[in-house]
This record gives sequence, C-alpha cells and structure tokens, in this order.
Amino acid sequence: MTEKLALTVLTAAGLSLPGVAFPGIAAASSEAECAEQWTQADTNHDGVIAGAEADRYLAYIRIRNQVTPPDDGRITQDSFMQACQNDTFLAKATEAGAPFKGANSFTQVQARDRAIAAGLTQVTTLVKDDDGIWRGTAKKGNAPVKVAVDFKGNVVVE
Repeated sequence: MTEKLALTVLTAAGLSLPGVAFPGIAAASSEAECAEQWTQADTNHDGVIAGAEADRYLAYIRIRNQVTPPDDGRITQDSFMQACQNDTFLAKATEAGAPFKGANSFTQVQARDRAIAAGLTQVTTLVKDDDGIWRGTAKKGNAPVKVAVDFKGNVVVE
C-alpha cells in the first residue's frame, strides 16, 4: 500500500499518526487507489453513494470547490473516480498544536463541512468562541466527542 493510500485509509478510519510525514502525497491518486476508496465508500454496493454514505464526500466537494456538488446528493462512480483522481477526497493532516487561535473566516456551515470531511458524524451546531475556534460535539464512530475547527481548517477531536 502506498504512503498516500495509507494516509487516506487511516484518515477514513478516523485514525492519525501525529508527527508522521507521508512523502509523495502531492501526486494524484491512482485509479486503483480510487477504486479501493469507492469500494469502501459504497457500503451498500448499489453503485451510487447517497445519504449517510455521501455526507463525507459531499463535504469534501464543498470544501475543495473543484466541482459542483450534485443537486440530488448522489455521487455516481464515474464522478467519484474523477474527483478522487483530482485528490478532492485527500485528507489534510491536522497540524501539531491545533486548534490555533485566530480570526476565523469560516462560516458555521464551512466549519461543519470540515468536521464531517474529517470523518465525524452527527456534528452539532458549532459555536465560535472568543479565540476564533468553532466548537461543538460530534460522534467518532459510536463515541461522542468534542470537536474544534480552527481558522486554518484543522479539525481537532478533544
């Protein structure tokens, strides 16, 4: 497994390796890597990612603003593969020391999308604190967690 795919799989599983750099991440995802991601994403194997299956990927599409999100919220395999090969779904590693204080220009919806793209579900209404950090609660797997999204887009589970 390539370092890039390992990072994607770890991130999709809600795991991270603080302080570990994965060389070669700038290269576009291969067709094989994207096919593997598709297989993991299409959990009911109906050939379309929709509903809860699609939430994370739709959030990535809105964050990256590379393509227009589908009006019906359904992602076909062809559009998934194209977006994947353009690294739309590539997770950004959280910076050490995050969340950082600062002037946060994200809207609540944009901060929520970052939390969902990071693999969290059931993200509550986020509230921006005096340090410019959006805070709320969510679920990581089945466990309730506190989440923070800073002005750089770092998502931190507390």
